[in-house]
Amino acid sequence: MTESEPHASSPSRRPTRREVVAGGATVPIAMVPLTMSMPSDATAQPAARDGASPTVSVNVTVNGTRHALALDPRSTLLDVLREHLDLTGSKKGCDQGQCGACTVLIDGRRVVSCLTLAVMTDGASVTTIEGLAKDGTLHPLQQAFIDHDAFQCGYCTPGQICSAAGLIAEGKAKTPAEIRELMSGNICRCGAYTNIVAAIQQAMGQS
Repeated sequence: MTESEPHASSPSRRPTRREVVAGGATVPIAMVPLTMSMPSDATAQPAARDGASPTVSVNVTVNGTRHALALDPRSTLLDVLREHLDLTGSKKGCDQGQCGACTVLIDGRRVVSCLTLAVMTDGASVTTIEGLAKDGTLHPLQQAFIDHDAFQCGYCTPGQICSAAGLIAEGKAKTPAEIRELMSGNICRCGAYTNIVAAIQQAMGQS
């Protein structure tokens, strides 16, 4: 061993940072351990299964039919109607209780179903737009909306009609101005308000 290479074969010599980086850059991709692959579905989300919310039993009558349901306690009535009972007439608009597109009747009282937990309807009777017609005959409000062309895109119409049915049952609105005020929670983005008021007045005269 020459004096110019005093460390060439020294067992205690530690590699420099530059040598480590240079050597690592030449490692073939095929040498990456298989243990670095993503875990399988069986072990990927154990916390999600372990932390799942328990279901609760809800007995509710919807459009005259009684349902015994096992639901996540966080489920909204709107999601249960649409996803569990396949009643898609009630629309998900803003999902914040501001547009009224999801309005249904609970024991005859109009509510926005997107803000109503399904567990709150245990033992109650829910009526959706699908349950207003009887024996193939349209509800007076449904017919009035057709007669007065009280819709354009129709997205808000189920909520408008259910809300109007609750309005009539309340018996508070007597004038067009009162109808507009008490229906203000139902938004029609197409602007068919004049025809909606006329349709409600027609139905009120038939009730």
